Amino acid sequence: MTDIFDAIQRTAKRIKKAIDVKDIGYSQQANSSGETQLQLDIQCDMIIEEEFSQVPSIHTIASEEKENAMLLNENGKYFIAYDPLDGSSLVDVNLSVGSIFGIYENAFGADKMVASCYVVFGPRVEMVFAHNKAKLHLLQGENFEFVKEIRLKEKGNLNAPGGTQQNWMPYHKEMVDSFFKEGYRLRYSGGMVPDLHQILLKGGGLFSYPATSDKPDGKLRKLFEVFPFAFIYKTAGGEAIDGKEDLMKLDHAHIHDTSPCFFGSKYEIARVKEVYATNA
Repeated sequence: MTDIFDAIQRTAKRIKKAIDVKDIGYSQQANSSGETQLQLDIQCDMIIEEEFSQVPSIHTIASEEKENAMLLNENGKYFIAYDPLDGSSLVDVNLSVGSIFGIYENAFGADKMVASCYVVFGPRVEMVFAHNKAKLHLLQGENFEFVKEIRLKEKGNLNAPGGTQQNWMPYHKEMVDSFFKEGYRLRYSGGMVPDLHQILLKGGGLFSYPATSDKPDGKLRKLFEVFPFAFIYKTAGGEAIDGKEDLMKLDHAHIHDTSPCFFGSKYEIARVKEVYATNA
């Protein structure tokens, strides 16, 4: 898997340069969800495809920006699903964005996941790679350097609630408010990668993107976003559920399937399970 790790590092350096200089205007294309793509989304997607196409061990790739998966090497064994630039609409206001990679063996599916990675493009470029452990790396010049292993505490103090509030279920709003009453601090940028990264590095808390009245199956995609972060959080000693079930036990019917998702420390996820067992 070293060749994949190296390829992700190369993509990160190229994407960083694209963010710094690329025109981020809207293109005439739409992605698989019908959202108009930024030119930067397309550029980052191309960068990752180019780098992965040079790795013989990669069998198939699937991008959040493409409708269908793409075969690269028939003799490869790894299947990689990626979101080229999560939160790309935040670039024009200079907020952090990121790339997400789910690495699966022999086929796509939570039960096939063997590693996961994301890169944060902010004031610094940081990468978290999870295999047997969740490890933080920092871009220093032209090279990523290992910083530390990441472990979540049993309880955190950050609350990152996603989704439009007017579409939340009443019991979900009550739960979110209950954390604030305990002294939790609001941290929500609109970017999944920076918000989940902050919770990881600060030791714990809760990121939630529930089922809502307008998106009853959730908004975030299983293969590209949900499973990769579930793998990372569980590797770091946290938990990841859809409200009731372990996210890593879910199946999928299509590469763009979505799911409600909750990521956090054990304390917060236990609260989510209690609330959702009673109400959902």
